[in-house]
Amino acid sequence: MVGKVALMLVKKLKQQDATSIIDENLLLTAILLHDIDKNIEKLPGERHPDAGVRILKKEGMDEVAEVIRTHPLHMICKDDTAPKTIEQQLLFLADKMTKYECVGINKRFLMWKKEDYDEESQAILDVAYPKVLKLRDEILGSAGISEEELIRLTK
Repeated sequence: MVGKVALMLVKKLKQQDATSIIDENLLLTAILLHDIDKNIEKLPGERHPDAGVRILKKEGMDEVAEVIRTHPLHMICKDDTAPKTIEQQLLFLADKMTKYECVGINKRFLMWKKEDYDEESQAILDVAYPKVLKLRDEILGSAGISEEELIRLTK
C-alpha cells in the first residue's frame, strides 16, 4: 500500500509538472525495502531503520539506504534529519498515510495516539504531527490532489 500511495503521488505530480524529476526506480526500490530491518537483528543502539540501512550500505545500495534512512516518524522532528529529496519525502509521506490501506494523516496519528507508547514516543508524535501535516499539504498541493481523493483512488 505504501508503494501504491507513493506511485499515485508520482503520477499526479508529473501530471501537474511534466518536468518533475523523480527517480521512480530509486523510490520503488526504497519502498520495497523500507521495513527490511524488522526481520534483521539490530546492533546495540540501532533503532528503526538503522539495521536495514546498515545492510543496504554494506551491499553497495547507498542511495536506497539514504532514502530509507529518513522514513521513520522521528526523523521529521529535526530539520537536519527530515526527509529532503522528493524520493525521501514521498516514501515518508506514503508510509505515514497507510495502515494496511491509505487512511490519511489524521486517522493514522489517531491510531498511534491510541497505542500505549512511552512518554518519549508520545512526545515524538506531538512534535512530528504539525511537520507531517505541512509536508502532506506541500506534496498534495503540488500534486493537485486532496487527501480524500488520494484515499479514494488507492482503494
